[in-house]
Amino acid sequence: MKLARIATDDGPVTGRYEGGVVHTDDGVYEVESDADLLPPCEPSALYCVGRNFAETLDQMEYERPDEPDFFIKPPASLVGHEDPVPYPGFSDEVTYAGELAAVIDEPCRNVSEAEVPEIVRGYTILNDMDALDQGGRTARKAFDASGPLGPWIETAVDPTDIDMHTDVAGERRQEANTELMLFDPAEIISFLSRRFTFRPGDVISFGSPANPGLVEPGDTVEITYEGVGTLRNTVVDSSERDSLALEDGAIRT
Repeated sequence: MKLARIATDDGPVTGRYEGGVVHTDDGVYEVESDADLLPPCEPSALYCVGRNFAETLDQMEYERPDEPDFFIKPPASLVGHEDPVPYPGFSDEVTYAGELAAVIDEPCRNVSEAEVPEIVRGYTILNDMDALDQGGRTARKAFDASGPLGPWIETAVDPTDIDMHTDVAGERRQEANTELMLFDPAEIISFLSRRFTFRPGDVISFGSPANPGLVEPGDTVEITYEGVGTLRNTVVDSSERDSLALEDGAIRT
């Protein structure tokens, strides 16, 4: 089942997505004509794992980590499916990275690997954008709109054997399978749960396959994980940052 969040005249609502339509307790909404997709959850934080594919380590000349290597993006990094992504005005070297992500369903900590399926709502897609020319991981990773997320949460998928690909401006840039991860999703979620108390809606991403690369204004990035969906966003000029929502449904002009 696909769970989607949409913006309506009465505020954000969540429901079952099927064939371009979202079914909620209060009615049926046709996406685009009646409502736009929002990021599919409201995380207190996005916990992102890097260096989790061997080919990426070789490409970037990183050492293989002994345990999951992670960083955190704030909620301000979120934009939804089809939302524009303003190119950050402080950078000249911005990259995409197509990642599978889990969404936590209940408050929890110290979760065993066997318990992970019980506390995960489902899986979605993250574009982990990175301003490579900035100093330090937070400056590189945690800017506005650096975490496009969506299009929805798929509740019925095995995250350990999923084909993926990323297209940028119509060109295939990434292609891999999640079985190539060094640490699988259950290992990562369990590991992080020993350090953080998760809250409903928190996001945990599992790293990017090889060939994360540069984007420019005008580029459309499409990230597909089979059985989950396709996340699509277009990079726009930095001047459009002021049009980002200050909160769901509230646009600054």
